[in-house]
Amino acid sequence: MKDASSIADLTLHHAPATMGDRVAFRTVKFMRVFADAFFSHRYGHRAVVLETIAAVPGMVGGLLQHLKALRQIRDDQGWIRELLEEADNERMHLMTFIHVAQPSRFERLVIMIGQAIFYNAYFWLYLFTPRTAHRIVGYLEEEAVVSYTQYLAEIEAGRVDNVPAPQIAIDYWHLPQTARLRDVVIAVRADEAGHRDRNHEMADQLKAA
Repeated sequence: MKDASSIADLTLHHAPATMGDRVAFRTVKFMRVFADAFFSHRYGHRAVVLETIAAVPGMVGGLLQHLKALRQIRDDQGWIRELLEEADNERMHLMTFIHVAQPSRFERLVIMIGQAIFYNAYFWLYLFTPRTAHRIVGYLEEEAVVSYTQYLAEIEAGRVDNVPAPQIAIDYWHLPQTARLRDVVIAVRADEAGHRDRNHEMADQLKAA
């Protein structure tokens, strides 16, 4: 877990260099169209639904890296723990935003269907081409940084109430007791930027392997 004060380059973008990169990039952009159409400016609800999906890749990657290390009887170079920690971090994002925006029954149905589809699709993708899988996550996190930056702009413009930060967020990111939603969004955005950078690095390492 990163400190909430961590500073990352919010404009960083990995330019697609291979066919797999281009497929990953276009897939994520296609998914973004549906997310924007469904949620519009309801950023709290967007966070609740999308974080249930965002927590899947780390868990799947950790599982498959674990099995690979067992099959090959080799050290995993720390990837298993790192991927599982990423999944848990995304879960904490969800636990935080549940206190900000409760999902409707329809959104809960979307969560169930979306998670079922995405888990199975990502499992098979990671099994056969882990490099592309990590690249997809890198691009998903690029979009997450954009979304949380837009969310922050809405808060700062007064169009979204800057409510007190949930206690779970204060405890997790070690925020002051006076923290507000703005502080939470900044902390979450820093996490997403870190996941973006690391997944692009993992994809690059798999390319070089």
